[in-house]
Amino acid sequence: MHFDLIDLRLYLNILDAGNITAGAVRSHLSLPAASARIRALETSLGTPFFQRGRRGVTPTPAGKALAQHARLMLQQAERLRQDLAEYAHGVKGQVRLLGNSAAISEYLPERLADFLCNHPHIDLDLQELPSLRIVHTISQGAAELGIISDAVDTRDLQTRAFCDDPLVVAIPLGHALAQQPHLRFSDTLHHEQVGLPAGSALAAYLEEQALHLGMRLQLRVRADGFDGVLRMVARGAGPGIVPQATLERWPGAAAFVSRPLPEPWARRKLLLCARSFEHLPGYARALLDALCAHGQVDVEPGQLPGTGDR
Repeated sequence: MHFDLIDLRLYLNILDAGNITAGAVRSHLSLPAASARIRALETSLGTPFFQRGRRGVTPTPAGKALAQHARLMLQQAERLRQDLAEYAHGVKGQVRLLGNSAAISEYLPERLADFLCNHPHIDLDLQELPSLRIVHTISQGAAELGIISDAVDTRDLQTRAFCDDPLVVAIPLGHALAQQPHLRFSDTLHHEQVGLPAGSALAAYLEEQALHLGMRLQLRVRADGFDGVLRMVARGAGPGIVPQATLERWPGAAAFVSRPLPEPWARRKLLLCARSFEHLPGYARALLDALCAHGQVDVEPGQLPGTGDR
């Protein structure tokens, strides 16, 4: 039995990408070299790890077991590298942080910029995913830290409060919904809206909530991010749903009104999550401490301070 960390990292990259070609690219290997390594790995251990099909590869039962051990071994190797790096100079570490749409766009840019300035020896691998996928990815050991909505099941992870993140509907002043003092999410589904990009975690979350009601989101256009949604709403394109934090950043007077969504899933909180906060590698613990040092951000749904009704 013979394999090395390059083999294990290649195997996980192929598994995550769903095909050998993309996994080879992620591993900075040519396709022939990657294929040869996988064949040698399967031969040395005496069992296939992939089922190859027209749409890519899926793990065999043995492959699933290998993936679990490979992630643990690579994590331990990274912790060893980080601990020893403290004795060297010029060696950089990397932390993989996953976040949902609101966390990535509204709460993290300034905090992460401050962290990077204060920790020049650490790089960040930041990726936006839906909360449910973040939980799965963290549980599998493929990332150190995540920021998720409290609406998902986190029984296999440890969590800490990060901030409140209520959702609101921004409505053009002349729109029919602007005349209603109280709205439910179902009320918005009868109107064409300005939506988020199809790959946005919040877009997928809102579409899922609509399906629970037996309805679909009616989108006139997908804007590029939360600011894009508000700019289109302000010009009368239609209502749009955004985190209340986005409204707080809107400059000057607004040509729209806002209504909080009363559903429990919309009055959400964001949580930091990890498999174990105590066993995080040193670089990830430093990031966790920095994020927690900012304190809880409490945003009460409703009227925004100093802005009137918008």
